[in-house]
Amino acid sequence: MYFTEEHESFRKSFRDFLQKEVVPHIEKWEETGTIERFIWEKFGEMGYFGLLQPEEYGGLNLDLFYTVIFLEELQRINSGGFAAAMWAHAYLAMTHLKEEGDDRIKKEYLTPSIDGLKIGCLCISEPFGGSDVAGMRTTAVKKGDNYVLNGSKTFITNGVYSDYLIVAAKTNPEDKHKGMSIFLVDRETKGISSTKLSKLGWRASDTGEIAFDNVVIPKENLMGEEGKGFPYIMQHFALERLIMGVNAHARAEYAVDYALEYMNEREAFGKKINKFQALRHKVAEMASKVDMCKEYNYSITKRLNDGKYVVKEASMSKLLSTKIADEVIYDALQMLGGYGYMEEYPLARMFRDSRLGPIGGGTSEILKEIIAKMIIDKKEYKPAT
Repeated sequence: MYFTEEHESFRKSFRDFLQKEVVPHIEKWEETGTIERFIWEKFGEMGYFGLLQPEEYGGLNLDLFYTVIFLEELQRINSGGFAAAMWAHAYLAMTHLKEEGDDRIKKEYLTPSIDGLKIGCLCISEPFGGSDVAGMRTTAVKKGDNYVLNGSKTFITNGVYSDYLIVAAKTNPEDKHKGMSIFLVDRETKGISSTKLSKLGWRASDTGEIAFDNVVIPKENLMGEEGKGFPYIMQHFALERLIMGVNAHARAEYAVDYALEYMNEREAFGKKINKFQALRHKVAEMASKVDMCKEYNYSITKRLNDGKYVVKEASMSKLLSTKIADEVIYDALQMLGGYGYMEEYPLARMFRDSRLGPIGGGTSEILKEIIAKMIIDKKEYKPAT
């Protein structure tokens, strides 16, 4: 219903690419927290960063189901950090370049991003703000032909090794929602410093805390219109939350598949453990949860691809898919017994990596309130005009 032969051909070729070009390096990147630059360029050469991008800037302009395949296959190599670095570049930073960048910005930053020659990050969360986007303290004060940026951001994926930053800042601090704007900031600009954060999971990615000390940004680097940063961010959250939901069902499905393989090989009390009724019924429950999430996420993808504004559905997807992924991976680890707790088996890392799902991109608590406002208070969120 959703995937054509061309989609499946892409899935196979991308899966083969990951096994050949990425998997041999994953353990090193997990240990060092640094993804080497050559793999970004290989992704660019293969067109993987341009799936959703316009052809005039080097993209492929494909439908959103190619992105779903991209996300699903990245989860199956069992490095949440590597996957996050790739999709945060391609679908957080580059989405703002595509939607709010002018022709100059697209030529200087979007095209090299598609080619894997420049890496981007999106800087919204702050040390004192968390999920309260409208309450951010970072400011960009206009002075002549420039803006002067001061403040800090945290929990930024690709925040240390990226070449440019998409930064949200207050251009009118008195106005909570309408006083925010989006800027493109080149990493080489004076006054930027970053610190790598040590994390429970996602260890391959460079998550950073970034400080801006009187960073001078030319006015040409304002993205879109001044004061429209908040609706720009909000309208892209639908895609980000759907991405988090797809990631969740994909890693949960991989966990079930791995547990099934293990159960078919492991014997106890004279028979394979996939013959024990208690375990069989647990697997049935796990697989059912994953399938429900997957089908729901595909339906949202179809609506988003058709131009529908699916902020409610995407929020629901992230809320439940990430919760279910944690539950399923917990149960899959239990299936392996003591081996599930060992680092040489994939479930230990997957367990750590999955835990960020209900936190990143809007915590589950925030999402519940957003959904409640839409359902109970009949609040409508609309795209930026």
